Amino acid sequence: MKVLSSDVANPPAGTKDLGYLATINSLEGLSDSMLLIRFNPATQQVVVLSLPRDTRTYVDGAGVTKINEANALGGPALAARSTSDLLGGVGIDRYIRINVQGVEKLIDAVGGVTVYVPQDMKYQDDSQHLYINLKQGEQHLNGAQAVQFLRFRYDAYGDIGRVQRQQMFIRALREQVLKPSILARLPQILSVVQSNLDTNLNVEELIALAGFASKISRSNLQMLMLPGSFSGAEFEASYWLPNPDQIKTMMQRYFGLALSSLAETPQASHVSIAVQNSTQASPAVEKLIAKLGGAGYGDIYVDQPWPAPLTITQIIAQQGNRDEAEAIRQALGFGEVAVESTGNLESDITIRLGEDALAATSSPEGASQAQPDLNPIAPAEAQANPQPDIQLDIQLNPQPDSAAGAATTADPSPTMPSQNLSPQNLSPQNLSPQNLSPDYEQGEVGDEAPQAARPVALPGKPRPGATPLSVPPSAPPSAPPLVPPLAPPPASSASSQASQPLQSLSPAASSAEPANPSDSSQVQASSAAAVDPLGKAPTTLSPHTDPN
Repeated sequence: MKVLSSDVANPPAGTKDLGYLATINSLEGLSDSMLLIRFNPATQQVVVLSLPRDTRTYVDGAGVTKINEANALGGPALAARSTSDLLGGVGIDRYIRINVQGVEKLIDAVGGVTVYVPQDMKYQDDSQHLYINLKQGEQHLNGAQAVQFLRFRYDAYGDIGRVQRQQMFIRALREQVLKPSILARLPQILSVVQSNLDTNLNVEELIALAGFASKISRSNLQMLMLPGSFSGAEFEASYWLPNPDQIKTMMQRYFGLALSSLAETPQASHVSIAVQNSTQASPAVEKLIAKLGGAGYGDIYVDQPWPAPLTITQIIAQQGNRDEAEAIRQALGFGEVAVESTGNLESDITIRLGEDALAATSSPEGASQAQPDLNPIAPAEAQANPQPDIQLDIQLNPQPDSAAGAATTADPSPTMPSQNLSPQNLSPQNLSPQNLSPDYEQGEVGDEAPQAARPVALPGKPRPGATPLSVPPSAPPSAPPLVPPLAPPPASSASSQASQPLQSLSPAASSAEPANPSDSSQVQASSAAAVDPLGKAPTTLSPHTDPN
């Protein structure tokens, strides 16, 4: 979230008469970056769905508008409900909101992140002292530079290009930062950003989720983008138009919603493949195309070269169909499959040639020496019997809207304020470290006693198969759950309350009842979204150029 001094009625005294619009510490406003994240111990996967902030959808109180208005109008409660509606009723149990100051502090606290900057990034806005100046190439970014990288969207693809770079950053963050030495310091790190953070997760839950994410394989971090297309002249504003049919398929494949029969993997001749060469060796591209043609693939085109040198060829499932990407990997005999949305937007599959392609295409023997995928997709039977889960709503870098009030309800809990959250729609399951990771060892990230979880529910439709947490009195006292049974909240205030930061991020003793270690935990992160009531499949037109 990014809130300027001009967006609040009473800005801090120190921000007046500066000659520019200062960024202030607030969590109210238009969401700028939105993620929906699922942690699935049953398949040992983390799924990240990026929701473009310009997604055209229905938001209660605003009508058909951009998805990022939900937080400004109703805080995380409305954001979660709108997201659930857009995605076919997927349940959301938890949320996190963080502003740009918090992101900067967080990256500095973990020592920075090394990423490849794919292009020169330069932008200047003197009215709010926004200056972005990054050079192309591999760089180790500190907090301020990381915020520049994450916020930049001044290119041909606007917010969609920014979504792609954010996914690159998330993968780098997971691989470089989620280490035992960092996880052990997570309570201290969170204390640094607590004034910039709003969540209904406690410290032990955050540690458990981070620990789970650190132990999954590289291929099981799967990053998607909401299926859709750019709007055109039919609207005055620029929108990302969601594709309802593709959303249904994605929700069933990755979020466990049984909406309809899953679409079959298309025949090879119908798969669109973009090739991006990072080797500067043109013969490798020609041999690749010939090999794919021999395997029945005909819709192949050469895209712009990939600027970052790669050792291993990346076969990117751009639209989320991992089976398609795996079939191509098997046809080639080299490379690794990645489910993410960083490839060519128009492709089904994007192949980024690495150095392994040179050896594999130089001789028939070369291909046979390629390493197999050691992390195949979860077996079908695991998908057919999904475990109960927990979901989370997260908002990153929202921008303010002074005209929209935050329709929230105060909660007297000393840990976390309620955001007009109703317990009737939450079916919580256990978020204990033992459930999230079979390899979790007690004490690995500290010996503090767990903090009592906030029994907060986000409104939305209950997801299929989820059951309320219910622990019988006779249950054995061996495995305490992290999320206790819900109790009815106290009478809510009629007046709107601004969100307040987390007051305590230090683990405290918990009196929770025993948990069922077989429960699966799912956490989702997002900012908000909802269905376009028109129900029309969008048409690909022009990219987003709206500076707001």
